[in-house]
Amino acid sequence: MNSEYVKIIVRETGLKEHQVENTLKLLENGATIPFISRYRKESTGGMDEVQVTEVSNALERLDALAKRKETVLSTIEGLDKLTPELKDRIEHCWDATELEDIYAPYKPHRKTRADAAREKGLEPLAEFVMKQNAYVPLDREAKKYVSKEKGVESVDDALQGAMDIIAEQVSLDEGTRNQVRNAYRRTARIYSKVVKSKEADAQKYRDWFDFSEPLNRCASHRLLAMRRGETEGMLRVSIEIDDDKTVDSLSRHYVRGKSEASELVDEAVQDSYYRLLQPSIENEFAASSKNAADVEAIRIFARNLEQLLMASPLGQKAVMGIDPGFRTGCKVVCLDQQGTLLHNETIYPHPPHNEARQSAAKIQALVEQYKIEAIAIGNGTAGRETKDFIEHLRLPASVQIFSVNEDGASIYSASKTARDEFPDYDVTVRGAVSIGRRLMDPLAELVKIDPSSIGVGQYQKDVNQTELKHSLDQTVISCVNRVGVNLNTASTHLLTYISGLGPQLAQNIVDYRTENGPFHNRKELLKVPRLGAKAFEQAAGFLRVPDSDQPLDNSAVHPESYPIVEKMAKDLKCTVQELMKSPELRAKIDINRYVTDKVGIPTLTDIMHELEKPGRDPRGPLKKFEFSNEVHTIEDVKADMVLPGIISNITNFGAFVDIGVHVKGLIHVSQLAPGKFIKDPTQVISLQQQVIVKVLSVDLERQRISLVMEK
Repeated sequence: MNSEYVKIIVRETGLKEHQVENTLKLLENGATIPFISRYRKESTGGMDEVQVTEVSNALERLDALAKRKETVLSTIEGLDKLTPELKDRIEHCWDATELEDIYAPYKPHRKTRADAAREKGLEPLAEFVMKQNAYVPLDREAKKYVSKEKGVESVDDALQGAMDIIAEQVSLDEGTRNQVRNAYRRTARIYSKVVKSKEADAQKYRDWFDFSEPLNRCASHRLLAMRRGETEGMLRVSIEIDDDKTVDSLSRHYVRGKSEASELVDEAVQDSYYRLLQPSIENEFAASSKNAADVEAIRIFARNLEQLLMASPLGQKAVMGIDPGFRTGCKVVCLDQQGTLLHNETIYPHPPHNEARQSAAKIQALVEQYKIEAIAIGNGTAGRETKDFIEHLRLPASVQIFSVNEDGASIYSASKTARDEFPDYDVTVRGAVSIGRRLMDPLAELVKIDPSSIGVGQYQKDVNQTELKHSLDQTVISCVNRVGVNLNTASTHLLTYISGLGPQLAQNIVDYRTENGPFHNRKELLKVPRLGAKAFEQAAGFLRVPDSDQPLDNSAVHPESYPIVEKMAKDLKCTVQELMKSPELRAKIDINRYVTDKVGIPTLTDIMHELEKPGRDPRGPLKKFEFSNEVHTIEDVKADMVLPGIISNITNFGAFVDIGVHVKGLIHVSQLAPGKFIKDPTQVISLQQQVIVKVLSVDLERQRISLVMEK
């Protein structure tokens, strides 16, 4: 256990020392974030998943910094320049920027003008100039270094070389770099201008053709938009400060008195700033501001993904999935209650085929034949038209009809996962299956799709892809473990995200299930090849076995806590099953009697909640939703209309709303709660939330709809 890590994380997070220390021990011993936050509350002092994740991320960052320090120490030692003082400073440095500043003078680099001057023996002359001695003529001193053999042709050559050395020394000085950084931190502005020859092609960036604002006030979506325009060659983006004021400040620090030498030092400082310092620090702030924008965009993406994954499921019902289309027809699939594909075919109810009567007869026959309980219709092209068609059929009143968000279905249908699952069917059938299954259980289906393809973020292709994947993977893992999965029906893909498993053990579980039939209880997991005690400890609490002879196997009570529940039942002279069914029996339990040195009130409280509603799904019931019959296309939408809608995406500048036309309307953040300042839209709205909106304006040319929240 690294005591410095503990101190740093405590300082950064505000958590208590014992919380951080115990969490780090658990992480280093292979415990997962879901397991720690759910089953080790006594150790962590009740830290939630967000706090445990914060500690885990800090541990990864500090480990990476520790490796970087090893590289720095090794390099400097190889140069034979590692003094005890320098070594001590590096070992106790835990700031990445400071570490790079310390390393800068020793870092391998391409040959510079200063390097060339040093090779010519001009470093002593640079030291002399820096002393700014007014009593010794510069020419006389510089003449000592003129040497055709060394390539110093004249006094001017010698002095220029000395100035190059001084300029580099100034640029590498930590204090100087921090002085320039502070100027950027306080006063930097970001500027964006259109590339002169690109005005016509860059119309989507016209808001940024001549734009500037303080960098520290530039919202992430604006910065990412400008950087995307820059990447595409449409915009020129720069970060600037008052250069003259900054150079004057640096000169006052370095220049002493008035002499020929001080004039040269002043000139070297200016050269250092414009040639070396300013580009370096601007790049640094360009990177740090982009990183900050990435963090914010990734946070919003992860929050949206969480809400999408935690959308309410319809549950295990016989479902018909329809992937709508006009010319190519509507792909129809029938699924049983486990989501198994039973039948597929194509109907053509819309133009240009207009086979409405034949299509109606097919749908009615399939609903009867496969005892369909619900119909899931994709919300893409022809989605509204297909839903209207289905709703006008004479189907049993018990059949529910839903519009399902199909974002990412085409990505899944072309993926290896889909090909492995349905090798004998084409992408259109797989897409319809995905739509049907997404209604039954959004989480189980969406985990098969690359989260960045689901389309619930902002500028997801522009942010750091490694950080995005890490954050989204953590979000998926969190959601899957929060809900839990049925050990006997979960796909390999879904099992992969369970705490302690991963791809190989997930596949081993499915292979074991295929060979031996359904699991009879959780304990049987230990028979799965390569699934040892540690993996069992981490995973068991998140896996459900509904038909187990041990009733707790269908709950979130961890097997390690079964003896506690069994003792409670024994004390009450009843079975565990009776205890779970009877509120009266549970009311008699005093949990304080069951506290031990390892099990405290937090775990016992969780056990009692789970006994009350074993295996409860935290996602809640599915709510039906209907769009307005007044609007089907953007041409139908008029200002002042009040319409129902569903929040389909959230960004930090507002929310996009599906109102039943193929263009999503935008509620700007200022219109989410008129009259109130909203900094973070996710504090007042959530993805898939059903809302009532009022139309402010419709721009047919730009295909934009502006909305305001009504309720």
